[in-house]
Amino acid sequence: MVITLLPKVTLRELTLQDAEDRYNWCLDKEVTKHLNMPEKYPPFSMEETETWIKMCMAKRNGYEQKAIMTQQGKHIGWIDLKNIDRLNKHAELGIAIGDKSYWGKGYGLSAMNEMLLWGFKELELNKIWLRVEIDNEKAIKSYKKIGYIEEGILREDRLRNGEFVDRLRMSILKNEFYNKVVI
Repeated sequence: MVITLLPKVTLRELTLQDAEDRYNWCLDKEVTKHLNMPEKYPPFSMEETETWIKMCMAKRNGYEQKAIMTQQGKHIGWIDLKNIDRLNKHAELGIAIGDKSYWGKGYGLSAMNEMLLWGFKELELNKIWLRVEIDNEKAIKSYKKIGYIEEGILREDRLRNGEFVDRLRMSILKNEFYNKVVI
């Protein structure tokens, strides 16, 4: 797969030092609007954020979560694979660019590319799927750009601000990923 004109990112294992960034990002309602989070403010305390990161680090919660780092070493978000089904060789992708100054600049695409490479190679997955709210047009556009295909609508799949919203299920297969050229 060839991706051109995208910023370089690296994915690294989480550390407890990531908790402060994560906590601060979750205080921004624009960042969390499309994330599945508790409907309270703040959605998590600093202690809860640290506990979550410790669980990810210890691999005790079913998440393969990684920090997204710019080429300059700045922590800008997180990406994960969860609901990993090793028998049927698929998993669900989740991503958040928490630092809004990096939105719309290709960092999410670059991070997805790295995570897809890792999931298909290291976890030997055949399919990586995701759920995205149907009104999250920017995310849907980026998923299509990397090669995700729409599978169907999950009706009233998420409760957001007291109302149910539909989510789109999308996926990419290993052979589609390796055969797709994204520009």
